[in-house]
Amino acid sequence: MSILIHTHDGGRFALEPKPGDTLARTIFLSRLWHGVPLCSGLGKCGLCRVRYLKDAPEANRDELKKLGQERLDQGWRLSCLHPSEPCEIELPEPVRSQRAVRALKQIGGDFSLAVDLGTTSVHWTALVDGEPVATGRELNPQMGMGSEVMSRLAAASTAEGRFVLRALITDRITELALLATRNLGGNCVGLAVSGNPAMTYILLGKKPDDLAAAPYQLTYFGGDEKRLGAGLPPAYIPPLLAPFVGADLSAGLTAVEFGGEPQYPFLLADLGTNGEFILALSPSERLCASVPMGPALEGVGLSFGRTAGPGAITGFQLTPKGLEIRYFDDSEAGRSGMTGTGYLSLAAVLRAHGVLDETGRFAKGTTPLAARLAERVAPVDGEPSFAVNDEVRLPASDVEEILKVKAAFNLAVSALLKAAGIGPGGLKQIYLAGALGEHVSAADLETLGFLPAGCAARTIKGGNTSLKGTELLLADPAARTFAESLPQGLTRVDLTGDADFGDHFIQRMRFSYVD
Repeated sequence: MSILIHTHDGGRFALEPKPGDTLARTIFLSRLWHGVPLCSGLGKCGLCRVRYLKDAPEANRDELKKLGQERLDQGWRLSCLHPSEPCEIELPEPVRSQRAVRALKQIGGDFSLAVDLGTTSVHWTALVDGEPVATGRELNPQMGMGSEVMSRLAAASTAEGRFVLRALITDRITELALLATRNLGGNCVGLAVSGNPAMTYILLGKKPDDLAAAPYQLTYFGGDEKRLGAGLPPAYIPPLLAPFVGADLSAGLTAVEFGGEPQYPFLLADLGTNGEFILALSPSERLCASVPMGPALEGVGLSFGRTAGPGAITGFQLTPKGLEIRYFDDSEAGRSGMTGTGYLSLAAVLRAHGVLDETGRFAKGTTPLAARLAERVAPVDGEPSFAVNDEVRLPASDVEEILKVKAAFNLAVSALLKAAGIGPGGLKQIYLAGALGEHVSAADLETLGFLPAGCAARTIKGGNTSLKGTELLLADPAARTFAESLPQGLTRVDLTGDADFGDHFIQRMRFSYVD
C-alpha cells in the first residue's frame, strides 16, 4: 500500500512508505516541500501539517497546542510526529521561504561564486574580476532532513542519507552557477564554499562519525580544493578550526582581520544554528568555542517563527501610543509570523518594561503603559501567551526557547573570557556575525543578557562575515595565505567536555548576563 497525496492544486501522488522515517521526511524527499522552512520534528512550526482523509492517527499534546481541537477533529495532524505508513492525506498550499537575489553591478563575463553554506540558510555572491556583481540568500534545501547540526549529522549517518543530503546542496550550487552563467554571459571559473564542519563534511560526502559522537574530532581540515560536481570548477574549502568551528569562522576572521583593522582583544560571535565563537587576543593568539543554539534565531522552530520575507514581523518599539510593530516590508499579506530578530526585539521590550521577569515568566509590568501590555497575556490551551496581534502570539514555551539560546551564547562567551583571564571590560570590540549579525539590536542582546552590561556600545554588526571572507578568498591569494595560518596559535575551549556543563547552562537560563 502507498501514501496517497492530494495537493492543494488538484495534483495526486503516490509515495512508497519508508519504515523508520516520519511521514514529513517522506513527503520532503518527494520535493513537494522544497523551500519550506520545516522545524524537522520539533512539532513547533506547523508547516508540515496534513489532513488525513480517513483513519487519522491519534493526536498528541503538541498537535493539540499547535492546531487546536477543531482542526484535529477535521483530521489535521503534524506529519513530523507520525510514521511513514500507508495513508491518504491532503496537503495545504506550502508556505515557502522566498529566495532573494539582488544585482550589485551591471557587468558580466566569467565569474567566481562564493557560497556561505549555513545549516539553515545559504548565502552566495557572484564576482567578476574580484568585484561582487550579484548576491542572494535562500533556505538550505537540506532543512527537511534535520533543523540543526546533530539531527543533520544523524541523517548523514547512512550512505543513503549522505547521498541525499549532498545531492540537495551540490545540485543547488550547480543551479546557481547556471543561473549566473545565463545572467552574466560567462563561465564559472572559481568557487569557494564556507560552512561549519558538519555542513562541510556533508557537502563533500564524508562519513561524519567523528563529529556525531564524543570525543568529537576532525579528520578533514580544509584549506584545499575539492571537486563538487560536473560543470563546476574545484571548490576552495577554507580551513576547519575545530570539531564545530569551521570554514565559516576562518572566512569570518579573514573578513575581520585580513580585510579590516580590528582592535585586540575582540570577540567574533557567529549567531547561527551552531554558535561559533573566536576570542582573538592578538594577531597570533586566539581561543575558539562552539555551542549548539538551534534554528530559533533564524525564525525556524518557534510557534510563530518564520524566515525574513514579505509581511514578516522584524521588530517592536514601545511608544506612548502602545506597542509599535515593524515589518519586513509594506506587504499586507502573510502577517502571521516573526523573524528571530522580531522575537528578540519583543522579548527585550517586554523584559525592559517588566512584562517578562528575569526568569522568563510573564509579569505585571513596571509602568502604567507596561501594565496595559501585560493585559495582553492570557492562557491559550493552558499556556500563558502574549498576544501580538490577532494571529501572532508569544507563548511561554517560545520564551523558554529564547532563554535556551541566550544561555548557550552566554556560556560560550563567559567560558572564553575565563580561559583568557580577562573580564568583559577587557574586550575592545565584539563582532556579531551570522544569521543575526546585520539586523539584530546589540541593545536588545544586552537587555536580554546575551551580552555583558556595557558591551552594546562596543558591539559591531559584522553582517555575514563568512560570505565577505569567502569573497576575499576568491579575489585575493594573500587572503588564503592568511586563512591557512589561522590554525597556528589557536586554542580550543571544549564546553561540552566540562562535567559541570549542565549546571553552568541552567545558571544562565535567565535574562541577565552571568559571568
